[in-house]
Amino acid sequence: MNYRTFAAFVGPSVFMMLLFIAFPLISVFKQSFYVTQPIYETVEKETCTPGFLTQTCVTEMVSQPKLDEHGEVITQTQYVGLQSYRNVLEPERAWRAISDGSWHVLSTINFWKALRFTLTFTLITLPLVVGCGLGIAILINNAARSIRGPVIFVSLLPFIITPVIGVLSINWLFRGDGILTAMMEWWLNRDIALFAQAWTIELLMMLYRVWHVAPFAAIVFYAGLQTVNQDSLESAVIDGATRWQRLKYIVIPHLMPLIIFVSMIHLMDSYRVFEEIVGFSSQGYVISLQWLTFDYLTPDQAGNRSISRASANSMLTMIGVVILLILPLRRTWRDHKGGH
Repeated sequence: MNYRTFAAFVGPSVFMMLLFIAFPLISVFKQSFYVTQPIYETVEKETCTPGFLTQTCVTEMVSQPKLDEHGEVITQTQYVGLQSYRNVLEPERAWRAISDGSWHVLSTINFWKALRFTLTFTLITLPLVVGCGLGIAILINNAARSIRGPVIFVSLLPFIITPVIGVLSINWLFRGDGILTAMMEWWLNRDIALFAQAWTIELLMMLYRVWHVAPFAAIVFYAGLQTVNQDSLESAVIDGATRWQRLKYIVIPHLMPLIIFVSMIHLMDSYRVFEEIVGFSSQGYVISLQWLTFDYLTPDQAGNRSISRASANSMLTMIGVVILLILPLRRTWRDHKGGH
C-alpha cells in the first residue's frame, strides 16, 4: 500500500480522534490547573420597607458579581497548580483518617468514598460477567441448531435495552411495592427495605450490571467457540477427559484472548459507572467517580460550577482506568511477543 492510499484510509480516523478525544483531553488537563471565578465588587445597597407613617430605609454594603456593559458576569481565570487535585483528594484529611484507622472519616471524603465503590463495583462484576458470559455461550453452543437463533436473540435482550430503562426496571422491581420485593416479603413473612442501606443498593447495582453486560460477553465467547479445534476436543474425549477438563485445558486457553478483550472493555466501562447511580437515586448512600464529576459540574445555588475540580476528578478517573488496564495489556503484549 502506497503512502497516499494509507493516508486516505487513516487520515479521517486520526482527524476524528484528534477532534473528539485528544483536544478535549488536553483541554480538560489544562483546566484542572486553572480556576475561573466571577469578580465581586462591594456596593452600597439601600433596602426600604413600608412603615407606619414613612418608609424605613436601611443602607448596607453587599458583595455582588461585577457586570460588564452587556450585563454579563465578569470572570477571571487564575493558575492554581495542583490545588484542584488537593481539593478533590484532601490528602491531609485522608492520611489522618488512614493513620487513625478511621474508615468512617475516610468515607466522608467524597473522592475516597466514590473510589471505594467504583473499585468494588468494577472488580466484583468483572469475574461475574466473564463467568456468566462463558456459561451462556456454552449453553448456546450446545443448544439444538433449530432453536439456536431464538436463544441468541433472547440472550441479547438485556444488552439491547437502553441502560437507563434497564436500571429503572430493576429499581421498580425491588422498590417498596415492587413485584419481587412483595414476593420476598410474602416468602419471608417480614418487611424488606432494599433501598434503606448502602450495601443492598450496591448489590442491586452489581446485579443489574452483570445482567446487562453478560450477553455481550456471551456473544463474543460464542463466536470464539466456533473456532475451537474439534480434533483436540475429540482426542480429549477419546483419552477420557471430563467435560470440565476439556473446558479447562482446551476451551478456556483458546478463548483467553477474547476473555482479556472482554475484561478490558468491562474494566473501562464499569470504572465509569454512572447510570446505576442516577437510576437507583443512590446519591445519599453510594456515589461513583463519574457521578462525582457530574456533581462538580452541576451549578450550585449561586449558579457557579466547579469546573476545575471536575477536570481534576476526570483526570484522576482516567489515571485509574489506565492502572486497571496495565495487567491485561501486559498479558496481551507478552502473548503477542510469544506468538512471534
